Amino acid sequence: MPTRQDAFALVQEWTQSESLRKHMLSVETAMLAYARRFGADEESWAVAGLIHDFDYERYPNDAQAADAEHPAEGVRYLRSLGWPEEILQAVLGHAHYTGVARASLMAKALFAVDELTGLITACALVKPSKAVRDVDVAGVRKKMKDKAFARGVNRDDIVQGAEALGVPLDEHIGAVLAAMQANAEALGLAGVPMAPSSAASTSTTISSDA
Repeated sequence: MPTRQDAFALVQEWTQSESLRKHMLSVETAMLAYARRFGADEESWAVAGLIHDFDYERYPNDAQAADAEHPAEGVRYLRSLGWPEEILQAVLGHAHYTGVARASLMAKALFAVDELTGLITACALVKPSKAVRDVDVAGVRKKMKDKAFARGVNRDDIVQGAEALGVPLDEHIGAVLAAMQANAEALGLAGVPMAPSSAASTSTTISSDA
């Protein structure tokens, strides 16, 4: 079983984009929370979340080829290192276009949290504080309806993922949001300090669903 240190070393080696690294850390965070919820193996679920996009920067797969580039190339490399098939199948399954069925609970969870962490991150970064602590479920649901916001986030994947896990959508959003809030510093979502005068002048205009 590869360790988190093994996975993070690959993320650092293969991915230079700080935002993409933070995304993988966010998915790791959400996967760990769901592993605890379902009584699953925490380390393997977290590692699956951390590694799922490690090859994306090298092999972006704009053509969405089923067996080339991301995530197929990364999975081939991980398989050569002897990584467990459960993790590899989950990584393949998080992309629709691979055609790989999400048979395990791990795979279903990875698919369910992937797009949602991106949406929550986007919701946090448009807050004046840029802090995930100021995001709530109602605000995330509102942004889901705004197709112009975070266009790259697939809303259908979020809905379908929650359904596959058997978790009501609001509960799913709340679970992932709470996990990200608890790990905000590592995810770069703890926010930026505001000057006292600025905080006072904006306190009456900040809406909970901004």
